[in-house]
Amino acid sequence: MDAGYVRIREATADDWPAIWRFMRDIVSAGETFCWERDTTEPSARAGWMRLPPGRTVVAIDDEGTVVGTAETHPNHPGPGAHVANAGFMVDPAHAGRGYGRALGEHVVEQARADGYSAMQFNAVVETNTGAVALWRSLGFEILTTVPEAFEHPEKGFVGLHIMHRALR
Repeated sequence: MDAGYVRIREATADDWPAIWRFMRDIVSAGETFCWERDTTEPSARAGWMRLPPGRTVVAIDDEGTVVGTAETHPNHPGPGAHVANAGFMVDPAHAGRGYGRALGEHVVEQARADGYSAMQFNAVVETNTGAVALWRSLGFEILTTVPEAFEHPEKGFVGLHIMHRALR
């Protein structure tokens, strides 16, 4: 089933409880993010709810439910600040419905509008095949894979892809 209706908007402090509801489960599963599996809510909030020049957005379905979120920020400070970095999470209860694609398309266009010349993902877990396929379909390429750089709870040590896409 496709997302149908999805609205993407800047996240507010009031959105945090809805984000944390699914973020907590995604992070604790330890399958897709390089975060400590026991990350606390304050630490997660500080790392996700970005201040300018970063941004945090939410995807809202037709019932007004927060079904996903994304954050963007400069990949590096100073001379590396013209390349964006981003993170994405979709509520697993709403996965496979197009919300990740909608967030990805939005973030790429917003990064371009914000003046970034490229976007780079530093750590896409190679076993997260859905995300890898999505990013490839949105024009990202795998620059390299760092072997055994991620300890997956079931698959053991797997690679982390560094993915890139020009925005100009």
